[in-house]
Amino acid sequence: MIAALAFYLFAAVLIASAVMVVTSRNPVHSVLFLILTFFNAAALFLLAGAEFLAMILVIVYVGAVAVLFLFVVMMLDIDFAALREGFQRYAPIGGVVGAILLLELLLVFGTWQFASDAAGFRLNPAPAGVDNTRALGRIMYTDFVWLFQLSGLILLVAMIGAIVLTLRGKTSTKRQDIGRQIARSGSVNLRQPALGAGLGEIGIERPPVDAPAEPKKLAHADHGHGGHH
Repeated sequence: MIAALAFYLFAAVLIASAVMVVTSRNPVHSVLFLILTFFNAAALFLLAGAEFLAMILVIVYVGAVAVLFLFVVMMLDIDFAALREGFQRYAPIGGVVGAILLLELLLVFGTWQFASDAAGFRLNPAPAGVDNTRALGRIMYTDFVWLFQLSGLILLVAMIGAIVLTLRGKTSTKRQDIGRQIARSGSVNLRQPALGAGLGEIGIERPPVDAPAEPKKLAHADHGHGGHH
């Protein structure tokens, strides 16, 4: 009875916090609700007997990923007015994609059938001599290792795509011009110092300083009163 009440409580909070992640206007609040979602999901894993997944969810996702999201969102200079400008332009495409996804979900749930013996699997005792962590590792890295590697590749592609989409060029950023540095005369000099020669004999060589630009002449200079002012 207590386990059932705890399940419904954690599940309700998880669903509510997940909805707030999507609907919150402030991105910082969305990340905080995401952390709350992870905690409730970890509690559900504990109730299901998957303590390893619960600890991994708290340590990895809450302790690293969600905190990283929070720092990135707080440091990004997000222009919400610019984001809302393209909402009406892409709303029809988004509506079509959302309708297709909803139709696919309805088809999946409409034809879903549970196995007759699926309810009894959770009541079966665990194999003797094999703990939960060892059994999970055997499934992930032995039985379904190729699917595990494929999921990691998909996450890598998603991460690269997110970096490319959020990368913005700034004119104030200082960038290194390697070609200009190598092309400068005197940037690399070959010397053959004598054995035991120190700075007193060789000296300190410094790269040549670029010649200053010539001052621009005044357009309104008066040429009618001679060359001296």
